[in-house]
Amino acid sequence: MHVTRAALAALAACGLVVLSLPAAHADPLPGGLGPCVPGTCPGTHPPIGNGSFAGRDDGIDVFVGGGMRVTGTAAEAEGRVVVGGDFSLRKTSGSSIYNVGVAGVGSRVPPSDGADFLTVGGDLTVADGQRLDAVGDSGGGVVRHAGVVSGTVIGTVVHDPAAMKPYAGLRDELTAASRCYARIDEAPRPPTGTVVNQQYQTLFTGDGKSALQVFILTEDIAGPGNSAQGIVFTGIPEGATVLVNVTGGPRTINTYSGTLDDGDPLDKLRSRLLWNFPDAETVTLTGSGMFQGSVLVGNADGTTTVTLPGVNGRFFTAGDLVHGSSTGAGGGQEFHAYPFTGDLPSCTKPPEPTTTTTPTTTTGPGTSTTDQTTAEPTTTTPAVTTASTAGTSTVPTSPSGTAGTSSSGNLPNTGANVGPALALGALVISGGVGLVLLTRQRRTR
Repeated sequence: MHVTRAALAALAACGLVVLSLPAAHADPLPGGLGPCVPGTCPGTHPPIGNGSFAGRDDGIDVFVGGGMRVTGTAAEAEGRVVVGGDFSLRKTSGSSIYNVGVAGVGSRVPPSDGADFLTVGGDLTVADGQRLDAVGDSGGGVVRHAGVVSGTVIGTVVHDPAAMKPYAGLRDELTAASRCYARIDEAPRPPTGTVVNQQYQTLFTGDGKSALQVFILTEDIAGPGNSAQGIVFTGIPEGATVLVNVTGGPRTINTYSGTLDDGDPLDKLRSRLLWNFPDAETVTLTGSGMFQGSVLVGNADGTTTVTLPGVNGRFFTAGDLVHGSSTGAGGGQEFHAYPFTGDLPSCTKPPEPTTTTTPTTTTGPGTSTTDQTTAEPTTTTPAVTTASTAGTSTVPTSPSGTAGTSSSGNLPNTGANVGPALALGALVISGGVGLVLLTRQRRTR
């Protein structure tokens, strides 16, 4: 965005800006995480429901830098799920299935058929008598794993030792971004509003004008005796990004706020609300609400436990994730795929000018259009896999849907292409200068 603004300023100084340039996209999370990646992105994601698919989103909805454990009665994780470590499914007796990619009830914007619904950098273990389903009512997706898989998996199972290669470095980038959003040179990022725990609710009051609303939360969101309470925002301008830095730890959010039908005012902030936990080794998201907004947990040594009925937004943690109650209480915990479209603080320094070459273009994670020798993935063709497999070395294949991917791989482009427009602007400037010189020559004759 800095290049675009500088170029526009230079042209404006000459009084010759006659072009309508495309607006630059918002600064997303590291790797371009957050926005919907086509697939077929709906103009507006619908409320939670079980109707027909509203579109297809090939962006990552859940990223776990460490391991992921599914326990209790957790039900499903809608959207693409990437786990850097081991993935284990061991639920409470009587609750036997966990869906990935497609949710029976959710935003109903799953990944494209044939895309990687679940990627695991370690071993994948499903307990006896239980099932991991990567098909649902779609055409089905890929379960890609680097280690050993055991148990029953419904879908296309691909052993790929390089499964996490497209996401190399992303875990550390999330940690760095989480710290950057919370602090500037080790000092807290200045807030634009206030936070007050009123016992029955936590009230966030914005300044009513800033495009980026920043709040600092230094305590839990919970009522007396760690009871559930409401979450209320006021003074938030239309279209503003809301960044809540939840500092210190351990931290708990225990809430009943958020609804299925988008009837709670909190629901309207979902796509531009980010809950950032830069410090806590233990994060607990619990209560009876449909939690709204995306979550970023930056501590790679931490563990986040989610027992809310629903988390509606992206979920990214550098650490471990436990989905479901470890005691078997509660039921039906779900991640619902909704994008994050907010404009966050820039956490990268402008690159030094270098001589560029034509980049290697890609169509998705791990697939390049340049000539290279590749091996066919070891793919389990039956719909259900029950035996442990090890497989052979493979090269990642790309998911369906390539629009919005960058030249470096699997991540969406986030900036406007201003090259042609600036070139035309330069011609306009040249023409203006030439006209001035011609006029001067005529006046001197």
